[in-house]
Amino acid sequence: MAASEVLVLGYDGAELVDIASVTSALALANRLGARPRYAVRLATLGGRDILCDSGQRLRAQCDLADVASVDTLVVSGGLGHDPASRNGQLVGHVRRLAGTARRVASVCTGTTVLAAAGLLDGRRATTHWFYAADLARRFPRVRVDSTPVYIREGRYATSGGVTASLDLTLAFIEEDHTAELARWVAMGMVTYLQRPGNQAQMSIFTEAPHPDHAVVRQVLDHALAHPDDDLRTSTLAHLAGVSSRQLTRLFQEHLHAPPAAAVRRIRLELAARLIASTDLTSAQVARRCGFSSAETLRQAFTTRYGTSPRAFRSTHARSTVASRPA
Repeated sequence: MAASEVLVLGYDGAELVDIASVTSALALANRLGARPRYAVRLATLGGRDILCDSGQRLRAQCDLADVASVDTLVVSGGLGHDPASRNGQLVGHVRRLAGTARRVASVCTGTTVLAAAGLLDGRRATTHWFYAADLARRFPRVRVDSTPVYIREGRYATSGGVTASLDLTLAFIEEDHTAELARWVAMGMVTYLQRPGNQAQMSIFTEAPHPDHAVVRQVLDHALAHPDDDLRTSTLAHLAGVSSRQLTRLFQEHLHAPPAAAVRRIRLELAARLIASTDLTSAQVARRCGFSSAETLRQAFTTRYGTSPRAFRSTHARSTVASRPA
């Protein structure tokens, strides 16, 4: 059976994790029995070594100009994405190889290179959230959405920042083989939860309000610790010792969302974690996370993640199978 050719494009200033997340996940898929196997190569202009933005030097395995066709093309991101996207020779090779590929992808800020090649015109695409505004300004024909972990539009895929490259690669493995193999790869890389593409890049658990705004921080901490409490805006305002109007103004200013939206996001992210990592029923998850019923949770979950809690669990829960796939 012929190998599935995957070409990872690197350049000076590429992010090492962007490259390694893709190559390591595909190598592990091979060890776990992927058939056909993945044949992965790192390609650069002239076949030259590249200096990653973190200081490591990587040896290229081939010259872009020597590659006639490929099954999957993956353009890496990194701090060097802007000069890479302005290199006409590199962009030309990307455009040429994209014409032969079954699947074209970028990880993190590699989206800028695909956009420079004109491959994303009229398409919805994502990138690292920090660079999304710059991408939208430079390429107004690209419909930039900085929220999702990754976006698939036909044979084109773009992923968000850095480790989102692993989520996209796991999605490719599932598409090419099985969800079970993708789960085993995720477990092997010690990332038990494969995030769906429409999950937000930034989590309420990693976003923090400005440290000077103790009221917002106090309310968020309370909601995170007590998701099943009464978390109406009036109740939270009373807890914080401010008016409902003042609390709403503070949340809009520092989180760009009203208190009710922040509470719902907290409850849904907690629900997603419980669904993926426990055997609790939907009714039990709903009660723990402050939803009035399993049906209310299902509706809110489907709106947020584009899938039901049952479907989310079936594809993203930790595997309990005792033996490795053949």
